[in-house]
Amino acid sequence: MRQAGKSLPGDVHALRVIWPFVPVVIALALFTIASVDVLSAARALVAGESQWSRGQKNAVMHLLRYGEDRDEADFRAYLSDIAAPMGDHRARIELDRDKPDYERARAGFLAGAIHADDIAGIFRLYRNFRHVEEVDAAIRIWAEGDREIAALHEQAMALRQLVAEPGCGVACVEPVLQGIVAIDARLTPLEAAFSQQLGRASRRVTRWLTVGAVVVALALLLSGILLCQGRLRRERRLREALATSEERLQLAVGGSNDGLWDWDVRSGKLYFSPRCAQMLGFEPDALPHARETLLGLLHPADLNGFDDKLWRHLRRGEPYDANFRLRTSGDGYLWVRARGRLVRGDDGRVMRMAGSLTDISEHKRYESQLFAEKERAQVTLQAIGDAVVTTDVWGRIESLNPTAEALTGWREEEARGRLLQQVCALCEEGSEAPLRNLVALALQQRWPGMTALLTGRGGRTVAVKPSVALIRDRSAQAIGVVVVLHDISHEREHAARLAHEASHDALTGLVNRTEFERRLAAAIARVRVTSGTHALMYLDLDQFKVVNDTCGHAAGDELIRQMAAVMRAQLRKGDTLARLGGDEFGILLEHCPAPDAERMAESLRRAVAGFRFTHRQRTFAVGVSIGLVALDGDTGGVAEAMSAADAACYVAKENGRNRVQVYHPQDSVVQARHGEMEWVSRVHAALAAGRFCLYEQEIVPLHGQRQGRKHVELLLRMVDERNQLVPPMAFVPACERYNLMPMIDRWVVETAFATLAQRRAESAEDIALCAINLSASSLADVRFPTFIREQAQRTGVALSGICFEITETAAISNLAQAAAFIEQMQALGCVFALDDFGAGMASFIYLKHLPAAYLKIDGSFVREMLDDPVNQVMVEVIQRIGHAMGKKTIAEYVETEAELARLRELGVDLAQGHHIAPPVPFVPTPRQATATIGEARGLEALMTD
Repeated sequence: MRQAGKSLPGDVHALRVIWPFVPVVIALALFTIASVDVLSAARALVAGESQWSRGQKNAVMHLLRYGEDRDEADFRAYLSDIAAPMGDHRARIELDRDKPDYERARAGFLAGAIHADDIAGIFRLYRNFRHVEEVDAAIRIWAEGDREIAALHEQAMALRQLVAEPGCGVACVEPVLQGIVAIDARLTPLEAAFSQQLGRASRRVTRWLTVGAVVVALALLLSGILLCQGRLRRERRLREALATSEERLQLAVGGSNDGLWDWDVRSGKLYFSPRCAQMLGFEPDALPHARETLLGLLHPADLNGFDDKLWRHLRRGEPYDANFRLRTSGDGYLWVRARGRLVRGDDGRVMRMAGSLTDISEHKRYESQLFAEKERAQVTLQAIGDAVVTTDVWGRIESLNPTAEALTGWREEEARGRLLQQVCALCEEGSEAPLRNLVALALQQRWPGMTALLTGRGGRTVAVKPSVALIRDRSAQAIGVVVVLHDISHEREHAARLAHEASHDALTGLVNRTEFERRLAAAIARVRVTSGTHALMYLDLDQFKVVNDTCGHAAGDELIRQMAAVMRAQLRKGDTLARLGGDEFGILLEHCPAPDAERMAESLRRAVAGFRFTHRQRTFAVGVSIGLVALDGDTGGVAEAMSAADAACYVAKENGRNRVQVYHPQDSVVQARHGEMEWVSRVHAALAAGRFCLYEQEIVPLHGQRQGRKHVELLLRMVDERNQLVPPMAFVPACERYNLMPMIDRWVVETAFATLAQRRAESAEDIALCAINLSASSLADVRFPTFIREQAQRTGVALSGICFEITETAAISNLAQAAAFIEQMQALGCVFALDDFGAGMASFIYLKHLPAAYLKIDGSFVREMLDDPVNQVMVEVIQRIGHAMGKKTIAEYVETEAELARLRELGVDLAQGHHIAPPVPFVPTPRQATATIGEARGLEALMTD
């Protein structure tokens, strides 16, 4: 306070108090706004990268799909998706100019799907922070990604040009598609790196913000201290000038919001200010003004401490500053801090004692929480899995946690006070140069981050990853260093074990198929660059199934392990032996001419053939079928080489097993097996792409008038990659050999039933009996009858209108299963026809065991019966036997009117063929098929049912 009449107005005084904080607050606000703007721009760039990445991925997907199905919609989708990366590219190019056109850059970012509100922040980040290391690295990655996008677009244009060229098939566009996939593979790590760099930039800005906030906080603290010191000096001058009558008021001002007390030592009267009563929850006049009042409110546990503090102050003159608990009106207790001082008279005797009462319950609660946090930190430090070492700024050890003790071999008591390099002997991994300046690097904030080798007290060396950080006080001054040593030896062992398991077979320890194909690809790539020849063997154990089924899988596994050892003993040191799966092995002989490879293959075969496997007093002989392929500069890729070796191995098994078959491109038998294998993938692709279709061919009665509803047979057709119809005999043998027919039969049944249901719903049902061909594999499938019944229930098709045709050969080879299948389906209302009847030698013998309603006379007899009396007799015999057994006969492949007339004379019941009714689509052909019905009829002469 100033002298009367000279006090400052309240607003001027407030302004003088406030003005030091104004620039600090403004600086903090500007710093915060700038930081938020930078972080917002970084976030917008990350979001833009997400749109960029998604557009690029979708563009690649549509390009690959366009290369497969040539659909212009896919190419338009590619152009739409690639617009985002291209727009970002245009914006970046514009911003790199000395005088950028911001409108053009803005248009580019809008095309890149970046929100319009974020674009201005991106401009400021790009132009103002271009030379910041993390931002510059992110922009370089961006530019590299743009170059890849440009390359992708060039490939897209090349693909479009190739697609537009007539006659350009799958092989024509394959290199371009591979280039697109390669570009996509290069772009994926660039996208991740871009996000990581922006993340680092954001974290750096966050650190700036934190440091700035600390600086501003320190500035505010310093300003507060200076202002408070000035006020305290003024109050001290005022207290010295005031009279005794104003002492209580001055104490209240000095004590601020605290309660005041005044104890008259002579009379014993103790005065409590209204604030004291308020703190304890009492009314202002509810506390009696007596010393006994304080003693009655005091917590019993604090009584001795209270008396001791008071005695020390009165007798020894020690400052009176005591903490104790007082009971509140709610029967709780409040922590208070009592401070006071004596007032002596002119004679030096104590007259009174006055002071303040401060509510410190919050402080005590914070103190308790701080203690709990400290205890929790200590327990955490003791339990942490990494070694933690703390030192002072001179590098002297202050503490070690238990993990650090175990890792270094030093106990904390022994290590305390020693230098860090003496306890933690670290050296660089690789160069083994000692690391002596960890503390100095931490103080300079230049810790590079590396792996190191730690040599413990007992001489044990462990690979660790050290990290160093400063320990700072409230003023941000370094007071120590914490070193964390993360033991990475177990991680390395685990990573090495995982890498080995990923590339090796768990049963035999040999390399697995993935690693073998990788090595094979590398060998093929090398042989294209350098002269020389490699050899590839595909091995399949003979009689392995006998051992597996007879002795169990454990014995089969042991046989596989022993076979691996036998084979490995026959190979050279640098050769690769791999287990490809089951009882199949692969061998890569690098730099091995064909004659040497054949000798090694024969030696390998003899070693396996001479081996005897013994299990529980039972001995087994095992052979091996080997397919051998020479690898030279003309060899295609891994898939082609493996397919050729597999085909040769298959031929070796067909030719009697336990032999070596060398693959020759001109070998017709190997080529046939190779072609069948290729058909497997083509059939799978056709099923996935919906390139199978059904045709129907009418079967008409030869006697009497045709009924209103038809009897038809469904014929399976496939559309190849060039939209041409494929004859069934081109792919059916491969499907039968590789057990694909059950899958195809299920597709035929499902499609046929759905179409019949659709015709019925459209009131266009004109089929009385629909014949569906089944393979021998489906006859042996015990779940197939259930599938048929489920399809009938789902579509509502009556099974009494379904006739299943099975070939005589399939029925005889699976007689028991065929008879059981026919009985199950007949119980549901189906009828059956024996197809190609008469082609087998035992047709008539087994006929009585097959309860079929129709016999379809083999077309080879019908086609030549007018020129060959024997064929005519066969037709007549089949017709008579069929009638004698109560079955109707159907003649196939009726091509002329003369054949039709002769069949009527012989008494055949029904007929089908091109002369009667050519096949027509049963359902619309798939969109890939462009052949017209007329073209399809022209192909039927080459197709069999």
